[in-house]
Amino acid sequence: MRVLITAGPTYEPLDPVRFIGNHSTGKMGYALAEAFAITGADVTLISGPTSLPDPTNPRIAIQRVETADQMYAAAAAVAPAADVWVFAAAVADYKPAHVAENKIKKAGDTLTLKLVKNVDIAATLGKSKRPEQFSVGFALETNNEEVNAREKLHRKNFNMVVLNSLRDAGAGFRVDTNKVTLLDAQGEMIIFEVKLKAAVAHDIVQAVLARLPREA
Repeated sequence: MRVLITAGPTYEPLDPVRFIGNHSTGKMGYALAEAFAITGADVTLISGPTSLPDPTNPRIAIQRVETADQMYAAAAAVAPAADVWVFAAAVADYKPAHVAENKIKKAGDTLTLKLVKNVDIAATLGKSKRPEQFSVGFALETNNEEVNAREKLHRKNFNMVVLNSLRDAGAGFRVDTNKVTLLDAQGEMIIFEVKLKAAVAHDIVQAVLARLPREA
């Protein structure tokens, strides 16, 4: 089985020294790569900027990128041959319309930035997903969690969504634990308690394997 996983944040440059980013550490995506590799899968891990070391499992091939455009190009090259897609990266929704060639100097009391929408990696690739391929997305929500997650599941042609809420203690960025709810395209919902991200990754992998088409 071949698995594509995106992980970590993306950094969208403003100038040579500044960027727009987020607090994602990549820990969840890296844990998923390890969990899939342990099952015997060959994993391509496309990672945004993180402080995590490269995985040592020989079944994991890592590609490091910075921007959403770079992550999309890398994922699009791997996706057609992959049986499972897992979009765990926290991709920036927007990027600066213009990247300054030199460092932006401080001038005046305000600075106005024009942002343009980034490519939606999961939704774009989801349009070409074949019936035998299985796609997993993540939904980090702060309100109307289940409604928003189910909308994302259908809009991006996911087979399953991993939902977590920043309102839950032990979930979200910059922690070693997570609390997730799995929602699948058939309407099933599984709620897990707070666990270490390695254990959460194992739960997700087992849920994916149980739902894969037989030929995969």
